[in-house]
Amino acid sequence: MTRCTYSEALESLALLPRLAAFDPHVAGTPPLGLDVPSSDIDVLCHAPDADRFATVLWDAFADQTGFAMQQWSHSQRPVIASFHAHGWTIELFGHPLPVREQAGWRHFCVERRLLALGGEPFRAALRAFREAGLKTEPAFAKALRIGGDPYGTLLALEQRSDSDLANLLARAGFKGKRS
Repeated sequence: MTRCTYSEALESLALLPRLAAFDPHVAGTPPLGLDVPSSDIDVLCHAPDADRFATVLWDAFADQTGFAMQQWSHSQRPVIASFHAHGWTIELFGHPLPVREQAGWRHFCVERRLLALGGEPFRAALRAFREAGLKTEPAFAKALRIGGDPYGTLLALEQRSDSDLANLLARAGFKGKRS
């Protein structure tokens, strides 16, 4: 099957309306324009009742190719389901925290800001790192020339002003846009 756009895949599955009760947000590389052939579509959901979320996922998507569901064992126990459709792997993540507080959404928001400030050279560097096999957060950290844990480092950037982020981009060699 040929791969359609991520938004066409979601629309054909009526995925967002089917998950509307869980405040679904699409995150990750496709909406950032940084997807590579191995990229998946991430949908983050607010699921304070894991059993209810799991039941809805099972009822709505269990007939999809490769459907699998699991629940993490750490304290907040998010539920994750995945399946294949329209040339994509789709991952649904249900966490008890509201989506806007989830680390995945917070990463996505700071990445979106950096892309808006960094300009095309920054985007091109990120694409090259992604095509070389780096995951999204490590690609951002490498492009920005910042060490340490890339996931924690990106979360630390979310509270920084656009001016601070533009300066960080400039120090990494990306002139980008200044606020």
